[in-house]
Amino acid sequence: MSGDLPGCAGQPPVAMPGRGCIAFALFKYFPFGGLQRDFLRIAQACAARGFTVRVYTLAWEGARPADFEIVVVPVRALANHRRYARFARWVRADLERRPVTLVVGFNKLPGLDIYYAADPCFAEKARDLRQPFYRWTARYRLFSRFEQAVFDPAADTRILLLTFQQQAAFQRFYRTPGKRFTILPPPVSRERRRPADADTVRAAFRAEHGLGDTDLVVLALGSGFVTKGLDRSLQALAMLPAGLRDRVRFFVVGADNPRPFQRHAKRLGIEAQVTWFGGRDDAQRFLLGADLLLHPAYMESGGIVLLEAMIAGLPVIATAACGFAPYILDADAGAVIASPFEQRTLDATLAQVLADPVARARWRLNGIAFGAREELYGMAERAAQLIEDCA
Repeated sequence: MSGDLPGCAGQPPVAMPGRGCIAFALFKYFPFGGLQRDFLRIAQACAARGFTVRVYTLAWEGARPADFEIVVVPVRALANHRRYARFARWVRADLERRPVTLVVGFNKLPGLDIYYAADPCFAEKARDLRQPFYRWTARYRLFSRFEQAVFDPAADTRILLLTFQQQAAFQRFYRTPGKRFTILPPPVSRERRRPADADTVRAAFRAEHGLGDTDLVVLALGSGFVTKGLDRSLQALAMLPAGLRDRVRFFVVGADNPRPFQRHAKRLGIEAQVTWFGGRDDAQRFLLGADLLLHPAYMESGGIVLLEAMIAGLPVIATAACGFAPYILDADAGAVIASPFEQRTLDATLAQVLADPVARARWRLNGIAFGAREELYGMAERAAQLIEDCA
């Protein structure tokens, strides 16, 4: 990586056919993750500019772009953090054998030329969301070392961010020079805007799931159920007034282990109202068919699902911990639960919003209008331009 390789952070690029090769590194690719979708769009934008794309990953799920060289790194370990350490060593060794122009990481790794910060500050997360003993574990030491390698003031990795909130957190813990950060536009796609046939799609979706005119669908959309605050959502649903709660269906869409949350829903007495869908490639149908997106995350660098819901016309309730939460207030397309978080505030807000169809209709129209703003789009091209400038 940049300690051994040419690039914008090191020496002049090596001569290569065409425009050169950009290596992308991420622990896992699957088509439902926000980080993974951002990676794919940026890598495709680089390929469209004439660069050769090589991808290092531990696992790839879904279709493989024909013009990418995808290297599934053959390392194993019982614990994920040990596997990530072996992944980093294997990738470095392969890059020494087969140099590239630039290395772009979507997970924190030593020696990157560019890091795309889709994840929150690990040091902040370990301090605020973990018990003190966690900082004595091998897992903590590895992730802390990897983050330090990217953000240390003496490093030269260029950092691409989604929000100023992220930059503030990283600088608070690492004192990284501001000149190394670049804030990108939000990674939302125009394809998520409300389509002309939205009402038809919504009617078909609701008929498919046996929903009546008075039924209310609350949607949780995103992988990583713990971080996304799914426990908070279940608690808020259980606290709804009985007459309102009987009308609510809670649809959970995301690639994660649902079993602990299924047990929690059963303890709360709402398991019959919760439907678990796993990861889906038709998320737009859920955005159009639901009545509210509920996203009370504990920590979220951005939260692209908030913007995708808004521009599809789906009102949102989210926490201020989400980097993109200010957009909700700017557009007047939902409600934001302030920090420090209080469960009773979420409970009351959810009940109030579900009981107020006039407010939801206003938020729906405001979100659709917000989606017409052109400055929302173009993240992948902006990132590709920055990568090209470095290369």
